[in-house]
Amino acid sequence: MDERNIRILQAVAELGTGSPDEIAEHTGIPKSTVHYRLTKLKEQGVVTNDLLDVDLEQLGLDITVITEVIAEYDDQYHEQVGEQLAAIEGVNQAYFTMGDTDFVVIAHLSDREMVHRLISDYEAIDEVVRTSSQFVVETVKDESRPLNDFSLETLLEHTADMD
Repeated sequence: MDERNIRILQAVAELGTGSPDEIAEHTGIPKSTVHYRLTKLKEQGVVTNDLLDVDLEQLGLDITVITEVIAEYDDQYHEQVGEQLAAIEGVNQAYFTMGDTDFVVIAHLSDREMVHRLISDYEAIDEVVRTSSQFVVETVKDESRPLNDFSLETLLEHTADMD
């Protein structure tokens, strides 16, 4: 995996498209090169489908860390702390939750050094009181398209009121 491939994959994620024209314009990489490399990334299994989903393990981001964050309560703390957590490099998802835990944060990382940096970055936020992190041992389900989790009948039933 070289710099051009990474730049192409970042452009796909940022732009939300696999259009060689748009990726070429965004990255400065020639359109023919973009097309060729996207085809190769699909053949290698890095890009897993026509929607351009990426296999994170193929990129070396095979450590999933789920962290519960307890923060000091204050006016609008959920927005301020949430934005700070979400801005940390490697954080893919951040949720403000109800109950004993204030936030749940999910990150995909490559090694212990990245995990250590991530936890240090969490704890550097003044309002963060405590964190508790777990490593995922095996992913049982990771559905990036939630509509796949429902039957057609259920979706029709629960969206009928929206018409």
